[in-house]
Amino acid sequence: MAIGQHTNDSNNEAVLAADVIGLSTLVDLINNDGKAGETMSALLGPFYRGHAPDCEPGAFIARSETPGPLLYFTGKVTEIDGTPISGARLDVWHASPVGLYESQDSEQADFNLRGQFTTDGNGTYRFASVRPAGYPVPTNGPVGELLRAQCRAPMRPAHVHFIVSAPGHKTLITQVFFDSPEALARDVVFGAKRQLVGTLTEHTEADPDYPDATPPFYSCAHDFKLVAGTPCFPVPPISGKATQGGPR
Repeated sequence: MAIGQHTNDSNNEAVLAADVIGLSTLVDLINNDGKAGETMSALLGPFYRGHAPDCEPGAFIARSETPGPLLYFTGKVTEIDGTPISGARLDVWHASPVGLYESQDSEQADFNLRGQFTTDGNGTYRFASVRPAGYPVPTNGPVGELLRAQCRAPMRPAHVHFIVSAPGHKTLITQVFFDSPEALARDVVFGAKRQLVGTLTEHTEADPDYPDATPPFYSCAHDFKLVAGTPCFPVPPISGKATQGGPR
């Protein structure tokens, strides 16, 4: 009953509970083992809203002032054999450098740090954002009581969420992680898989590959491989964002 009472348009306590007890990751591993060579999947999480704005290649997805190191993301979406997939869609979202999704934070603009991108004829995507930080999952409800009873830290390592889809391919729901080995090992939802750890490159000088970037900044090149199948898409666990005084 408490889980239902603590669920609203901007917080899904039921999804969060399934995540922190490991149920979500167990189901994910059973259904998406990566043995065909496709990119490993990861949890959708309780903060996916859906309907993020369509963005031009290379667009900056911060829609309100979001202080933090700039992060430039690029890569390709391909078949298992490396053939580029043109017209693939990438739905991207992540927490701010202070560890809050805009659905939790009334001070962030609607759909801040969220966007959808389409690959070009070479299967390439690119976008700009700010480097996310690790953060605690919400602990002001029954999930927090459970974690305290278990003497567990509520922390998730820093990561970016992706839903990657294309006609004739199984939809990939995944995350790319950037954090210390200790933080990855202690992920409260057991979701940080070795195969999904990204490589961050710090740029302390101007780089011709990023002509609009002012040092220091970070970049990450990360490719996604899709397996043949029927696309399907998750039901967003939340539909709105926090208003003043909403869940933090």
